[in-house]
Amino acid sequence: MKFLAINIILTVIWGAISASFTPANLMLGFAVGALSLWLIRRELQPVTYPLRPLRLALLIALFFKELAVSATKVAILVMRERMALKPGIFAYPLTVRSDFEITLLANLITLTPGTLSVDVSPDRKTLYVHALDCADPGALRQDIARGFERRIREAFER
Repeated sequence: MKFLAINIILTVIWGAISASFTPANLMLGFAVGALSLWLIRRELQPVTYPLRPLRLALLIALFFKELAVSATKVAILVMRERMALKPGIFAYPLTVRSDFEITLLANLITLTPGTLSVDVSPDRKTLYVHALDCADPGALRQDIARGFERRIREAFER
């Protein structure tokens, strides 16, 4: 039943992304979703986290705040006559441990303009992040630690 619900959600997302809710397109989306879920069936392990709606809401609010601030900063950077950028990749030491938490952190970083998660070390202790302006990697590390990573730990750690 859980897989059917997930597949229906994937089908709706498929329709929205393709901007077509015709029966044929939705059947194709359902088939692609079913195949995708079948391929990752062994990886889908039940993960339970305590429900903390307020802390989850704070994480979501932080994401939207960071999205707006970062988008504004990137827009200002690229509109300048002389772009004084120092792009680079820095290593971020992870304090979150579960695959879910690491994936969530990596996605939140990637979805924020100006940063991109590049890789996770094999021991899952370091996340490599590309920044559009990496002039001060220490400040970037602190922003992630005090922001996204702290809120993820508050919302999801057991």
